Parts: sequence; structure tokens; C-alpha cells
Amino acid sequence: MGKYAEILADLERRIASGEFAAGQKLPSVRDTAGLYGCSVNTAVRAYAELERRHAVYAVPRSGHYVVDSAARRREADAGAPLDLAASSPDPELFPLRDFRHCLEQALDTWRHELFACADERGFEPLRLALASRFAEDQVFAGAEQIRIVPGVNRALELLAKMPFPNGNAVILTEQPSYDLFMRFLEAEGIPVRGIARTAEGIDLDELERHFRLGGIKFFYTMPRHHSPLGVSYGPEERKAIARLAGKYDVYVVEDDYLADLGDERGPDPIRAYDRTSHVVYLRSFSKTVFPGLRLGAAVLPERLLKPFRARRWYGDTPLITQAALEVYMRSGMYERHRRLIRSRYAGRLKALVDALARHGAGEWIGAPDIRSGIFVPLMLPRTVNLERLTKRLAARGVLVASGKASYLKAYRDWMKFLRLSVARANPERIDEGVRRIAEEARREAGRL
Repeated sequence: MGKYAEILADLERRIASGEFAAGQKLPSVRDTAGLYGCSVNTAVRAYAELERRHAVYAVPRSGHYVVDSAARRREADAGAPLDLAASSPDPELFPLRDFRHCLEQALDTWRHELFACADERGFEPLRLALASRFAEDQVFAGAEQIRIVPGVNRALELLAKMPFPNGNAVILTEQPSYDLFMRFLEAEGIPVRGIARTAEGIDLDELERHFRLGGIKFFYTMPRHHSPLGVSYGPEERKAIARLAGKYDVYVVEDDYLADLGDERGPDPIRAYDRTSHVVYLRSFSKTVFPGLRLGAAVLPERLLKPFRARRWYGDTPLITQAALEVYMRSGMYERHRRLIRSRYAGRLKALVDALARHGAGEWIGAPDIRSGIFVPLMLPRTVNLERLTKRLAARGVLVASGKASYLKAYRDWMKFLRLSVARANPERIDEGVRRIAEEARREAGRL
């Protein structure tokens, strides 16, 4: 065995054994050459081959670090609970290498601009890139209408507190809905009212009554891949919501947080049918890139630009991450990553739905035709105690989320269901996890 092959084999052995742990910095090239009694060029070749094999990664001007191996992750995961509760994306799918490259390129390209005071509207090159990307989804808006925010939650907070041109104060929200926004509205004492949404959709006649009589400032909705129901509105429902908003001067806040996980060409957003400038369109990048990016975008009707700025008159989103996202999109990396995660989550979702049917829980699936996104609701009989069920499942190594947390506390007509998420689910363990869910659900329902 030649010296190069000997060094490479020994480094791989030490990494596999855990002597060099995941994330640990390896000895420098010069130290490695001295340790093995070889030339620096031989050590460089060995590290380059380890990088090619995805065993290590290089950080410029810092050194080489150990990549966490899939085998070690599987071994660690085998003893951990199956997570069907988390909605945040799978860390294994984070595009860390690509995005690190984009950060470096952004620093090289805009080294001076990135350390100036941030524009409250957001980094202009990114707003221009988003205007182009949104147009592909039939959301037509100039960069001057786009505001970059540190996550969609920040936009929701601002919109909930600021005055709207219609002079109304009440926020109408689907029930169930995004749990964190429900808790925010309650904590802030903001007037809020609920309207039922099910797997079959929403009662448009009831929605019109609210719009006509309820003093509604805006209607908060997730038309696509609803959280927690996982369902989407069809084109006719979206058109009707846009029409009613214009007719009764009620604004619509459209949270399209999972737009990039949808079908290749699904129904157009509500914003595409807006003829009277009553729709605020929100887009998140937390689920497609990683949560720590803390970046979202709001497309605002012209009449809302001034009141929005009055509540947010300084830039509160780091310019470096905005610039890196612009590079990520412009380079084509974003589109490539989007296709990857869409495929991965779709595969997990199919495995979940198939397992539910296989273990006899298919009768409880709230929306059996869900094929994209991350959520599936498992509707349960009224006799089931959700708190006890979730605890029993946790004791058996399966984490699930109760649907009750997605309702306003004052809302009474709530459905009993578990929100199952595939965001962090190990595909190899979904079938066994679903078997346990079906057993415990039947036991709670008095069927065993």
C-alpha cells in the first residue's frame, strides 16, 4: 500500500471510529504531513480525496472539519423517538455547503454595502430577484412593493398591530390555523374571530357574512398546504376570496409559507386574482433553506406601504443573509435545492399516508389526497383524550402534535385530531411509528 493510500485509510478509520468526531477540526495539512512522515502534497491529496468522499469539508483560511456521517446519524436516530411532531425542516437537508459559498461570494461582491445601515425595505438586489421569482407564481409586483422581513412571523406581528385603510380592527382567521400566530393575537389582546376550515374547505357564505357585518380588518389564510390540516384551496375558492375582499373592502393576508414544496404547477395564489389591491402576499424561506436564515418577504398593496413603514422604520434583517440569498437564487442553487426537498418530503408523505392505510388508520385521515407539503391530519373520535394519547405515544417512542394547540382558546367548535408532520421523520421508521399510533388511537377510542 502506498503512503497516500495508507494515510487516507488511516484517516477514514479514525473518522469512522469516532476518534475524530463530527464537526471536529482535523490537524492541519502540515501537521498531518509531519504525523505521517510524508510530503505536504501527499497530505493535501488525502484531504482532497476525503472531501470528495464527503467525509470532511474545507473552510477557507480555517482548515478541514469532519462531516457527520449518515451511518452515525442512523445509529443515533435508532435510539431516538420518531418525530412526527416537528414542523421545522430536517437539518440533514440544509444546504450548508452551497450557502456557505454564497455567503463568501456575497462578501466579495458587496463587501462595503453589507456593513452600511440596512434599508428598511430590504436589500434591493434581493427584492429585484424576488420580484422576478414571484412573477413565475403569478404574483406580479415591483421591487418597491416587496419588503424583506426577519421571518413571516415579524410581518404578521406588524400587520396585526398597524392600522388599515378600511378602519376596521378585527382579524378573521381560519380555525384551526398557525398556532404561534394564534398565541400572539391572544397575548396582545388583538380583536380576533375564527371561521371553520376543514379538509373540504371553507363555507364561503359564512365568510361573506363575516366580511359584510364583522368589521374585519383582514382575513388571515393559508391557501396552500395549510398548517395544520395540510390541505389546499382550489382555484374557485381562491377566486371567491379575492372577489369578496374587493367587494367588502376587507384585506386578505395570504401566508404562502410552503409555496416551494408544492406541485410543479398548482393553483395560482389568491394574490393572482386580486383586482382591487386587497391581498398581502407572504413568503417564507425557513422551510426551504433553514430556519436560522430568518428571512421572509411581504408583497404589500400600495396603500399599506406607508402604515407598514410607520411600524417598521429601520432595517432589522441582516444584510449579509439577504445578499447570500440573492446569490443563492441567482446561481440556480435555490431551484436545485427546492426540487430536492420537494422530492424528499413527497416521498415521506407518501410513506406516511400508505402506512396509515396499511394499519387501518386510513379511515381517520382528514385529507387522504394530500401528496405534497409536510402535514397530514389524523381525525379522531370525540371519545379520545388527546393529551393522554400523545403522552402514551411519547412513551412508545413516537412524538405527535395535538391539533388543539392550533385553535384560538375561545373557539369552541374544534375538531379532535393529531397533526402528523414528515418534516423530520425518518422514512425507515414511519411504518412502525404509524402502527403504534393506530394501536394507541384504537385503545383510546375503546376499540381494543
